[in-house]
Amino acid sequence: MTGLPRSKTSELLDRRARLLGPNVSTFYDEPVHVVKGDGVWLQDADGRRYLDCYNNVPHVGHCNKRVVDAICQQAATLNTHTRYLHEGILDYVSRLTGTFAEPLSTAILTCSGSEANDIALRMAEGMTGKRGIVATDATYHGNTTLVSHLSRSNIPEVGFGLGGYLRHVEAPDSYRISDPDGQRFASRVKDAIDDLEASGIGFAALIVCPLFLNEGFPTQADGWLQPAAEVARRAGGLLICDEVQSGFGRSGSHFWAHQKQGVTPDIVTLGKPMGNGHPVAGVVTRSDIMACFRASFRYFNTFGGNPVSCAAAQAVLDELEANDLQGNALRIGRLAAERLSELAQKYEVIGDVRQSGMVFGAEFVLDRETREPASAFADRIVNALRQKGILLSKLGRYKNTLKIRPPMIFGEEHLDLLIRTLDETLAEVPLVPA
Repeated sequence: MTGLPRSKTSELLDRRARLLGPNVSTFYDEPVHVVKGDGVWLQDADGRRYLDCYNNVPHVGHCNKRVVDAICQQAATLNTHTRYLHEGILDYVSRLTGTFAEPLSTAILTCSGSEANDIALRMAEGMTGKRGIVATDATYHGNTTLVSHLSRSNIPEVGFGLGGYLRHVEAPDSYRISDPDGQRFASRVKDAIDDLEASGIGFAALIVCPLFLNEGFPTQADGWLQPAAEVARRAGGLLICDEVQSGFGRSGSHFWAHQKQGVTPDIVTLGKPMGNGHPVAGVVTRSDIMACFRASFRYFNTFGGNPVSCAAAQAVLDELEANDLQGNALRIGRLAAERLSELAQKYEVIGDVRQSGMVFGAEFVLDRETREPASAFADRIVNALRQKGILLSKLGRYKNTLKIRPPMIFGEEHLDLLIRTLDETLAEVPLVPA
């Protein structure tokens, strides 16, 4: 056993249950008690370091000096809400929207991606006068009452009658489903739209992550999403791209993943990495959509866009630009795909390797012919890697694909350690437990 003594771990878990309530999730069979972060490393209470191959929240690295200094300086000067005038939010939104194509020129800042997606759905209702939403059947977009219903893997116990407004379509799966140009997916979207219209609810928006990250980030040709976007637009609905995980250069080839997909959304939602761990998120949209939202809904967020959050977010953009971290994501991602493909030649359990910039992973299968998912094996690999000091996770419809999504400063030496340790672990962990 590594990390805290079992008695201390049990004590912390007991306190969590008592103070935070039951069923508060933790990573790994043996949770990690982290006390410090630095770059791509996390440190536990015993001083052991772990290579962080999972967290996209510290986008430019844990405790990045530029970001920390910006937060401290602004917090020591002023922090208040946006009902007072302040240049910080205006300077940041101007710079942020400058990374998008026209007509995406205006934004609302929030504290979380969940809030951002909630606003996006309200914007769609305001613009269309309808409430029907189409999402994939293996996605996740947040945890507000409305947004949580978009997920099929975390379905709320209490429905609040919202399920009728949603239609879920088959998530793309490049390993099992042939759809090279996105026409099959577009056809499923059209069927869902037709059903919403026939029901009298009507169609308001299609919401997707442009990399379909929670779906297992399937391999897709550039522009794959275009047919589905055209279907949504022809039906009078909006296209919402959730870039909470995929944005800010992570795809490597583009700053925003929707650009890789060859589409310009009506609404883009942002979160997690935007402030490198400081709680800042946002919605970017067209000026006419923003005007409609402001007229239709009375919205104010006390902490959204506060001066400290904007200072943190500005520093993230500074760091991305100063160190060409988008270029680093492109280079390391390609190398990671090569290294994982080499492991696939060695281990039959790896059925597929996929990558898009600084998102990469391998799908485990019990048999390459049947492609039966090796979900339990993936779980054992994730936990075995944790014991060896490598932190990552798993995702996809079958939870059998490694989710490797490290900070953007992840380098070749870190990749070497990851691949070497994964190689050792695959050699040690049996496909089926004895």
